[in-house]
Amino acid sequence: MSDSRGRHPDESALIVERRRKLAERRKAGDAYPNDFHRNALAEELHCTYGAHDSESLLKEALHVCVAGRMMVKRVMGKASFIKLQDRTGQIQVRLERDRLPEGMYQDFKRWDVGDIVGAEGSLFKTQTGELTVMAQSVRMLTKSLRPLPEKFHGLADRETRYRQRYVDLIVNEHSREVFRVRARIVAYIRAFMESQDFLEVETPMMQTIPGGAIARPFATHHNALDMPLYLRVAPELFLKRLIVGGLERVYEINRNFRNEGVSTQHNPEFTMLELYRAYADYRDLMEVLEALLKGMCHAVLGVTAIQYQGEELDFANPFRRISVEEAIATFNPDFATDRLRDREYLRAYAEKHGVKVHDNFGSGKLQTEIFDKTCESRLREPTFVVAYPTEVSPLSRRNDDDPFVTDRFELFIAGREIANGFSELNDPEDQAERFKAQVASRDAGDEEAMVYDADYIRALEYGMPPTAGLGLGIDRLVMLFTDSPSIRDVLLFPHMRPEVFG
Repeated sequence: MSDSRGRHPDESALIVERRRKLAERRKAGDAYPNDFHRNALAEELHCTYGAHDSESLLKEALHVCVAGRMMVKRVMGKASFIKLQDRTGQIQVRLERDRLPEGMYQDFKRWDVGDIVGAEGSLFKTQTGELTVMAQSVRMLTKSLRPLPEKFHGLADRETRYRQRYVDLIVNEHSREVFRVRARIVAYIRAFMESQDFLEVETPMMQTIPGGAIARPFATHHNALDMPLYLRVAPELFLKRLIVGGLERVYEINRNFRNEGVSTQHNPEFTMLELYRAYADYRDLMEVLEALLKGMCHAVLGVTAIQYQGEELDFANPFRRISVEEAIATFNPDFATDRLRDREYLRAYAEKHGVKVHDNFGSGKLQTEIFDKTCESRLREPTFVVAYPTEVSPLSRRNDDDPFVTDRFELFIAGREIANGFSELNDPEDQAERFKAQVASRDAGDEEAMVYDADYIRALEYGMPPTAGLGLGIDRLVMLFTDSPSIRDVLLFPHMRPEVFG
């Protein structure tokens, strides 16, 4: 019987016994060998020879060297079966005392599930039709000192899975597949961006001014230069400097850091795709993003619709488009649509829905708070929300016909934001004024407001062509594509409070 974390009650006794076995191997001088060379993986053996019958395998006399973690061990007198797990799957190995060198079988019988083993032999099929290696020799390559969670209980406790991801990956095939899908998503993004003639670049992760997003930064200190530095909250302002420099189409798959709360959708560090394209507007990037996600769905999963937490999300249809104000009116039947920009009405409506309103909130900020509270979670199918208020979009270009809003969109899927993009503000004087407004908000107590970036203003004064940019949250995207309820499920090492040992 195991506890909720899959631990055996006598785990400490088991570890003591395994350490004793390791000590014996050390005395024999062969504790951690590094001269075994594998020449075959489980998956390729099953794919290549899984359909062969036993007779044809015996004729071919295929000699293979396999290695992996011993996940199953069944000892039956003079013969035994084990299953070795490598990065592609599991392969069965049969060990017969009389086929192995003298003493090897008896040595093997003292090995434990979890040990890393190498085996050499020829392929055959068992009576049940399972492809198997008939071992001519076996070696322990690494002694496992800690027992794996029990087979039928597994690693059930989520916190332990996140803290000890190495164990989670050993025992949970689903977890391994999540991170394979994540890798395929990132690879697809890179291939797609290259097909669109974008240049992949790298920008600083430590910055003298935190900029590019409305967020609270992590602060650090450079000892040699005796100056404060900030982990980047976004690469935006550096990428747009590159547009000024004439690179015209750039992207970065980047790590960002925001000193904010932790939830099922938020981690202090996260991964984004951020791209900028000169001579384009926000509508062009909505088309690019829609094509990217539809192509990714087909290429990575082989489908046009995905299942997420019991809900089907169809990527085949054109993505819905709706403005912030239209969304508020649609999802709030009691809202007076003729007062969409009436600050006092918006304030009262926001407070009625539990929004904490500050004195410096204008109509645009209040609209956004109401949208977040009453609309966001109800946007299930892929939906572009456009026309965000200028007040909450300090880097976006004002709309020519309605300066209250900007040429900006956010993409929502399954009730959460996946991407944010807009036509970039390339007017240096307008940008300077908006930076000043952000500084005023910061002085009023808003720790997420931006600071004034004089060098970025100088860059804009050299002239940035009409440009559009977007940021796509890769972690949240992986959550969708792997049906994962928490962002921690798609991060190999999510942030957690320190574990207490002893």
